[in-house]
Amino acid sequence: MEAKDYTQDGTVDFRGQPVLASKTGKWKACAFLVGYEAFERMAFYGIASNLVVYLTTQLHEDTVSSVRNVNNWSGSVWMTPILGAYIADSYLGRFWTFTLSSLIYVMGMVLLTIAVSIKFLKPTCAKGVCTKATSSQTAFFYSALYIIAVGSGGTKPNISTFGADQFDDFNPQEKRLKVSFFNWWMFSSFIGAFLATLSLVYVQENLGWGIGYGIPTVGLLLSLFIFYLGTPIYRHKLRKTKSPAADLVRVLITAFTNRQLQLPADPTKLHEFDFQNYVNSGKRQVHHSPMFRFLDKAAIKEGNPSSSRAPCTVTQVEGAKLVVGMAMIWLVTLVPSTIWAQINTLFVKQGTTLNRHLGSSSSFQIPAASLGSFVTFSMLLSVPMYDRFFVPIMRRRTGNPRGISLLQRLGIGFVLQITAIAIAYAVEVRRMHVIRLHNVTEAEETVPMSIFWLLPQYALLGVADVFNAIGLLEFFYDQSPEDMQSLGTTFFTSGIGVGNFLNSFLVTMVDKITGRHGGKSWIGKNLNDSHLDYYYGFLLVISTLNLGAFLWASGVYVYKRESAEAKEGCVEKEPKTLDTSPLGLQV
Repeated sequence: MEAKDYTQDGTVDFRGQPVLASKTGKWKACAFLVGYEAFERMAFYGIASNLVVYLTTQLHEDTVSSVRNVNNWSGSVWMTPILGAYIADSYLGRFWTFTLSSLIYVMGMVLLTIAVSIKFLKPTCAKGVCTKATSSQTAFFYSALYIIAVGSGGTKPNISTFGADQFDDFNPQEKRLKVSFFNWWMFSSFIGAFLATLSLVYVQENLGWGIGYGIPTVGLLLSLFIFYLGTPIYRHKLRKTKSPAADLVRVLITAFTNRQLQLPADPTKLHEFDFQNYVNSGKRQVHHSPMFRFLDKAAIKEGNPSSSRAPCTVTQVEGAKLVVGMAMIWLVTLVPSTIWAQINTLFVKQGTTLNRHLGSSSSFQIPAASLGSFVTFSMLLSVPMYDRFFVPIMRRRTGNPRGISLLQRLGIGFVLQITAIAIAYAVEVRRMHVIRLHNVTEAEETVPMSIFWLLPQYALLGVADVFNAIGLLEFFYDQSPEDMQSLGTTFFTSGIGVGNFLNSFLVTMVDKITGRHGGKSWIGKNLNDSHLDYYYGFLLVISTLNLGAFLWASGVYVYKRESAEAKEGCVEKEPKTLDTSPLGLQV
């Protein structure tokens, strides 16, 4: 069999043997992964979207404590992928890290279902009044939550990158298909979130929390069954570097050691292997960029005479530059992640104070957390429109195969997000006006204002996420060093995690500062006697300032340029962010 029948990027099958391009990978393999993602996201959002309601109504936590605990748990869920990605890139690989972590994930879901189902593990209620949870009940509940966070740490960073691995970058046809991968990957994620926020939160509040958590637990088990059905046709990337993180550390140390040396004016004078060396090793050569020139000192051929270490290559230095550059972009995504954290916290609490009936004569009440389904619904509508209409139109105007650059995509998303928080501020000002008009003072009183006033802010955040969430995931995967792509995507997850922690910190500090000396807290236990509008105004100000920081960071960032071996054996320089292809979802 000719070598051209095999994949050109060196991927192998489950047993470590070379794989045929025609029988493995591409969208027929990703179909199984997309199925898993939809069910897993349903499980996650089945918990996250209504957790603040469970903590306040069942465990009797106050508003600030419940928001802080939801943010801390959500932050942990999005931060643990750093460890999971490191283990995958350095030791076990994506498939086995995912497999072991999924078992932990399932165990956490089972324990959480038990915690809300078995009588002695939850607070007792009599005549509609529930007792405060005991320390042992609280400990069991939160232990289950954080076991889920640990399991998610190994699944989240590896499943999306494992999906992207199913496309061969050296095959022009497969490379065209890969351009749409992250759009449709997130589309499946949105379907899971939509089902959770639309139906599971209703089940939890009306049929019981045990059933409401049991359904996503069964869904998660089903998703794993779907995932392993595709094992025979999955492609696995071999690790080409023993410890990718060690190269990063070595560049930083060598650059610091050589800090007194003079950089050559010509970058070609820096240390680098011949291109044939990269062809033989199966690695990709990364070309020199003018970004973060101080790191180039790690590749000075005549290094520090007191050091016995060989100089780093330009490719190794550029890998370090990419990580530093991504860290710079990551910093300016933290405030947008803080805005996103409002969806499952303060937006929900805000909704519980409003009139949730569908009509004046209807007894049916919409669960406040169900409005989160409008975020995902707007995402589900926007992803196909973005992929099928926006990109082709912009491609004709800009000549960019993606329509717009990845950082331009993020910028549009951030602007939409600022607009959404401005709308949230305006709606809260309106709610406060209605409260004063009707003299609503008690926490249990319903504000005579429809919950559907909150729809615009939810829907616009969904559209914004099509630009910034998908854009961030693709950006960090695309720009990561070759052997650090799992770790690279954790820039995306950790940004969301830190955003949740930041929101937790802000809520706590704002409550303490504004409520001291007997003052009225902006985020008090009684939202009908607080100033949530001031807090939203504060978020609007810092979001606007952060947009300025993002524009500066994106202006100095330089995209990665790699060399790939063309069919005739020549060297081809390519900016990875400019993949030429029509978008399409094909098998």
